[in-house]
Amino acid sequence: QVQLVESGGGMVQTGGSLRLSCAASGRTSSIYSMGWFRQAPGKEREFVASRSGFPTGTYYADSVKGRFTISGDNAKNTVFLQMDTLKPEDTAVYFCVALRRFRPTDAIKSNPDWWGQGTQVTVSS
Repeated sequence: QVQLVESGGGMVQTGGSLRLSCAASGRTSSIYSMGWFRQAPGKEREFVASRSGFPTGTYYADSVKGRFTISGDNAKNTVFLQMDTLKPEDTAVYFCVALRRFRPTDAIKSNPDWWGQGTQVTVSS
């Protein structure tokens, strides 16, 4: 099994920045890619961004392109989400996710294998 632990959430004003971190533990050799989902109040969970292993690649939801940046350290099994120019509509619980090896790369956008507990991000207007 793989365990994912997020940190870095909080409250910020519109236009501000936050950086989320996620560390994986357990059978980390099973991980191919890591990323982030979010769930706003009353809405379904939605894909935010992901970072694949080899070959490397990054993917973003249209709503965050140009404002959010995903990065990570494969050797340390960590992934980060730098969130800039935050908007009130970015308010949500953010979940770290991971995809196991040998699954299609795009699967992380709809059906990741592992989920963290989530961290709250609140953007005030």
